[in-house]
Amino acid sequence: MRISDEEFAARRSAFAARLEERGLSGAVLFDPHYVHYYTGFFFIPTERPLAFALAADGRGGMLVPRLELEHAQMNTAVQEVAHYDEYPGERHPMEALRELLDALGVRGALGADADGYPWIFGYRGPGLGEWTHIADLVEDQMAIKSPAEIALLRESCVWGNLAHTLLQRYTRPGVTETEVERRASNEATSSMLDAIGPRYRAQSLWFDGALAAYRGQIGRNAAIPHAHANNIVFEPGDVLVTGATAPVWGYHSELERTMVIGPASDDQRRFFAHMVALQDLAIGAIGPGVPCAEVDRVVRAYYDEHSLWDSWRHHVGHAIGLRYHEGPFLDRGDPTEIRPGMVFTVEPGLYAPSLGGFRHSDTVAVTDDGVDWLTYYPRDLESLTLPV
Repeated sequence: MRISDEEFAARRSAFAARLEERGLSGAVLFDPHYVHYYTGFFFIPTERPLAFALAADGRGGMLVPRLELEHAQMNTAVQEVAHYDEYPGERHPMEALRELLDALGVRGALGADADGYPWIFGYRGPGLGEWTHIADLVEDQMAIKSPAEIALLRESCVWGNLAHTLLQRYTRPGVTETEVERRASNEATSSMLDAIGPRYRAQSLWFDGALAAYRGQIGRNAAIPHAHANNIVFEPGDVLVTGATAPVWGYHSELERTMVIGPASDDQRRFFAHMVALQDLAIGAIGPGVPCAEVDRVVRAYYDEHSLWDSWRHHVGHAIGLRYHEGPFLDRGDPTEIRPGMVFTVEPGLYAPSLGGFRHSDTVAVTDDGVDWLTYYPRDLESLTLPV
């Protein structure tokens, strides 16, 4: 139920080799997901700087504030953990970072994901001076999921599926989205803890436990792809766009469905059928060696053929993993070649302000000869029609 120390070590070794190829003596990473990816240490970022440093010869270390020291020592796959007292403190934490880099032998050209710790939660600090942006190396490595990562994503799908099942079961006219979401998510989380109990860790900055929600995408609000929850009361005829997930050791899947309360109208049926056809096309186009842009172009051709551009709002999908949005993107502007081990959410949508929104999202893993569906919730209108 977690990534092994051996896999973390292999990640660091591969990253160090890429740094050496670029002529860099080492790198420092501040992004919490990057730190998590290479060390296994999950933390809540605050004004107190925290960083992972890696030398091109493979030696690694972490810088943490004093309040995180024991936490990091117990939970990181990196042996050397340096710390400073506090921020702001009498001595700026970036001085401790320079000492850590010196101790690791990182004295030449330096790679980093940002020019110093980000200015968040009131933090202010100096930049790194001379440095090279190497976030692309991290992103490229993170894009190819290992069998262990895909196993965690598959486990996430199991509990997202349960949460969505309960969400659908409890939705009915006259109750609010808040009531239904909380009941479904709480019950699914309780069932998950009964099943995998002490092994479970969320390790997510956004979610904890199994979650299913509407996020306000109810009725005409369903035509707003990123609406917000508003404690809306369900009514007969509503189009509903859902979302469900369950972070498992930091890994997030994505399941979304379009549902209708009561018999669907002719327009609702038409949009629903187009939406399913668009998703079928997109998933059918995904495979090793195919550029991400080509998947979007295939879907765009369907919009052209059926005059659906008034209902277009966004690209086909994105990668997913430690973050619920990752690159590469199924977008005509992304030439990245799809490779085995990549995991995508596939979610072309249709949005009509007078009617609602129509979007399924499924999480699929790219294999040597196609895709493996990790999510498995019903996709047909009959299964997604709720009684009045």
